[in-house]
Amino acid sequence: NGVGKSTLLRTLSAFQPPVGGEIEIMGKKLTDYTDKQLATVIGVVLTEKCSLRNMTVEELVGMGRSPYTGFWGNLSKEDKNTVNDAIALVRIEDLKYRMVHTLSDGERQKVMIAKALAQETPVIFLDEPTAFLDFPSKVEIMQLLHHLSRSTNKTISTHDLELALQIADKIWLMDKANGVTIGTPEDLSIDGCLSNFFSRKGIVFDMETGLFRIDNEFEKEVRLVGHGNKYAMVRKALQRNGILASRRVESDFYIETGDMTTSGYIIHPVAGRTIKVDTIEELLEQVTAILASV
Repeated sequence: NGVGKSTLLRTLSAFQPPVGGEIEIMGKKLTDYTDKQLATVIGVVLTEKCSLRNMTVEELVGMGRSPYTGFWGNLSKEDKNTVNDAIALVRIEDLKYRMVHTLSDGERQKVMIAKALAQETPVIFLDEPTAFLDFPSKVEIMQLLHHLSRSTNKTISTHDLELALQIADKIWLMDKANGVTIGTPEDLSIDGCLSNFFSRKGIVFDMETGLFRIDNEFEKEVRLVGHGNKYAMVRKALQRNGILASRRVESDFYIETGDMTTSGYIIHPVAGRTIKVDTIEELLEQVTAILASV
């Protein structure tokens, strides 16, 4: 927060003058575009909720054609086809004749994305498009943007980092001290940029998952053997309970998670017989008791 993400987007969108330097879009300086020309190059979806009444979804999406329709805003047959195509791309055909003020936040955000698509610009900037959405709606919007970037060959930007790490082709890390670092999520993970960037108490970049996690304080550790989702879920549950669990831990005490084709979990204490349990809840009870006695 406060590093300048929204300021950068507003500057790239020509909503405010640059502090310094020059910006080129599509091989042309931003300052050489007229407002009308720029509206055919850049589409913008802002965070603010639009409070419109007495307007249908179709009419709002149609406003995206304003750079091409002139003062009166009359839509030609081609314009109407473009509007219908944008609505279809975002899969909101069932909302077409709904009044905008009756929509949920997620539905309204999809409509604003459709409006930007109807504008037919090669670049779309989104300033926190998922800020007011619940998690399933955030994922749905991000998956939609990822699909649109592929199917329409557009550059689409957003800054929901956790979801961008899973979907974005390229990440820009902005740092007041070091400027901007650019790369794929995977390259930034491997070279340590993501870990160093968020090296603060409580936040850890997990190299195994490629995502951030809460940094728990570990009092015990155990070696974990297994694969896939079962391995990941057991590891998550143990670490939530202050037990560092990983393939890399050197420990005579270890746990076999198996994989999704095997049933249950096998605990191998340092001494005594192995213990087989059916659920992670049972596993936690057994492991906690064993480690408490060590």
